[in-house]
Amino acid sequence: MSKKTIQLDDHLYQYLLDISLREHEVLKSLRGETLNLSGSQMQISPDQGQFMAFLVRAIRANKILEIGTYTGYSALACALAMNNGSLITIDRDPVMTEVARKYWKMAKVDHLIDLMLDDAMNALNHLVSINEHLESFDMIFIDADKRNYQAYYELCLDLISKDGVILFDNVLWSGDVADPNNQEKDTIALRELNQFLLNDDRVNISMIPVGDGITMLQRR
Repeated sequence: MSKKTIQLDDHLYQYLLDISLREHEVLKSLRGETLNLSGSQMQISPDQGQFMAFLVRAIRANKILEIGTYTGYSALACALAMNNGSLITIDRDPVMTEVARKYWKMAKVDHLIDLMLDDAMNALNHLVSINEHLESFDMIFIDADKRNYQAYYELCLDLISKDGVILFDNVLWSGDVADPNNQEKDTIALRELNQFLLNDDRVNISMIPVGDGITMLQRR
């Protein structure tokens, strides 16, 4: 028995995928196309997508908010896991989100997804201004500009339901957050966010090493 999380080399990670991944064909096709696009490193791993879909089913999420769409893999994974419901996703890139729209339609879940093409802070402030959205989202996934993560978080606390779950992506940042010699701005922002969330007594917290690291939060 190990006293710490097992380390995954490429061989063991491939075994994990081979023995557990049930990836929808449209998700697989989207992942394949995204590999050839600029910024492909921004796409979540397929096992992370499956974990998020599992969580959607486990908490019976019917209203989801996503900050950062890119080519739509995480939105698609979550929409496929919902029983009807609705998912709002925010991004300001009209080119990459057109790829997303194509695959959402292909998977026949486009009617569940509302894309807000806007700056994330503008979009979040707009959602907060609408009473019906306050404390109404069952799950919120934050995967956008790292330096604004904390600002997004404060607004999301007004939008998440009492028992809802907030997810932050990239909290381990390829291990750079643990390297004090790395003073790149995004790394510093994530390092400071991680410390802030640890000390935030408004929420319960769990950080797990899935993908590039996910922190899960639930209001106390």
